[in-house]
Amino acid sequence: MTFDNRGLSSSHSAWSKVFRKGQAIEQTSTRDLEISLLASGEGTEVIHHTLNAGGRWSLLPEEGWDALEHIYILSGTLKWQSPKGDVILQAGDCFAAHPVQEHMLFVAETVVQFLYVTSRPVFHHYSKTTKEFMDLAIAIEEKDGYTADHCHRIQDFSMLVGKKMNLSTLQMHALAFGSFFHDIGKVKVPEAILLKPGRLTPEEYNIIKLHTTYGREMLEQTQIPQLAAAGFIVEQHHERMDGSGYPKGLKGEEISIEACIVAVVDSYDAMTTDRVYQKGRSKEQALEEILRCRGTLFHPDVVDVFIKLSAQFDTERG
Repeated sequence: MTFDNRGLSSSHSAWSKVFRKGQAIEQTSTRDLEISLLASGEGTEVIHHTLNAGGRWSLLPEEGWDALEHIYILSGTLKWQSPKGDVILQAGDCFAAHPVQEHMLFVAETVVQFLYVTSRPVFHHYSKTTKEFMDLAIAIEEKDGYTADHCHRIQDFSMLVGKKMNLSTLQMHALAFGSFFHDIGKVKVPEAILLKPGRLTPEEYNIIKLHTTYGREMLEQTQIPQLAAAGFIVEQHHERMDGSGYPKGLKGEEISIEACIVAVVDSYDAMTTDRVYQKGRSKEQALEEILRCRGTLFHPDVVDVFIKLSAQFDTERG
């Protein structure tokens, strides 16, 4: 129902609106998050969020961004992974910043609903572009012989390893996006090469290897800071400790720890996944291969943590 206010100055567009339960100006969703734009005007937006248990949500500072940002918890439990220790937010709790001055990562302990109020419009730019990219990433993986859960598994497993390795909030934020979009650049690889059932020629393999750089460029071109900041992970996730990887042949400490994490997780998932043209290895065979390549292809510290957490991967995957 819409009510028009008349008799006001012509310089203002006045309106009143009632939304019934489940209604909104616009809605979009991913596997873990549903967001609904409830109100928008004069640069301010009120956005309802439903975040599934285990889902992540973040705020980060941006140059030139001077907005008030406010979160009010409606139900459930949301954990802010603060550098000073975890902070639990429950129904009735709220948080505000003007502006946000540090990278902030939130994790849903249960299904949580909260209102996010910001004094600068963000809904259309962020939700539309990110949703389109997530759908694209999943479509690429399905086309390449993986299931729709591959991107989510790489993200979930990578975040487990990153947390265990005590990565900073900034690193974890980049890892969340970089791991999910690690193969997004494959959209620019010709299908005749991407889907070729036989062995690739050296020329075709060189084209496949470009997907890492394509991916970084695609994230940067969104001009969304959260995505652009993850581009280096996407470009480096096929680099190897001994310099035998691509696209730049980086080695050792030249490779970011975030990319090293994705390298191990992605390799494990690739080895244990049944694909159209190849049956996956057993968990034991895959872990043996990861251990065999410790220090040569894969970062030793990442391998050590990965092996310790491997039992959890079965739980998450099942």
